Amino acid sequence: MPKFPCYDGDMIDHFHPVLTIRIFGEEKCFGPGVAILLKQVQTHHSLRAAAMSIGMAYSKAWTIIRNAQNQLGFRLLDSTTGGKHGGGASLTPEGATLLEAYERYCQLLRGYADEQFQTLFRDIL
Repeated sequence: MPKFPCYDGDMIDHFHPVLTIRIFGEEKCFGPGVAILLKQVQTHHSLRAAAMSIGMAYSKAWTIIRNAQNQLGFRLLDSTTGGKHGGGASLTPEGATLLEAYERYCQLLRGYADEQFQTLFRDIL
């Protein structure tokens, strides 16, 4: 199949697949939004600070975490309330394991998708 005649270069270099990977139970329970939020909790050690860092309301962040936990059947975060030493949050061992597995799974699928995209579209784009 011929490449588009109006372009002198390799057009495929300007295109790439975009995958959004979500895990479903009865409903969506884990995806890029939850993963980003958990990564920010790892960085900031606080759900409030994590939410602020991505421009999300704290109440929405808690809703997202609660919904994911309810669907998954285990806690993602350990949190402590404020007080003399302040509050904070950290990932539970299960939350850390899930996040790590999700990130690796996404990496593998994106690598495969990129390879297949190059193979299937190189003669078109």
